[in-house]
Amino acid sequence: MKISARNTLKGTVKKVSPGAINTEIVVEIAPGVEVTSVITKASAENLGVSEGKEAYVVIKSSDVMVAVD
Repeated sequence: MKISARNTLKGTVKKVSPGAINTEIVVEIAPGVEVTSVITKASAENLGVSEGKEAYVVIKSSDVMVAVD
């Protein structure tokens, strides 16, 4: 796989929650560190996303903010 996005994180699909239109996918990228994404149900089906399968989280954004207390 080649992709232009710089922010790709490899992990394991921990949970897949399909809905009527969208599917919520939780990917564990490190022990105790999870990223949640909502994609269309059709996309999840086309990708064959399932729990325990390896997947990449791709973050594409023009703005990334940092905040501190």
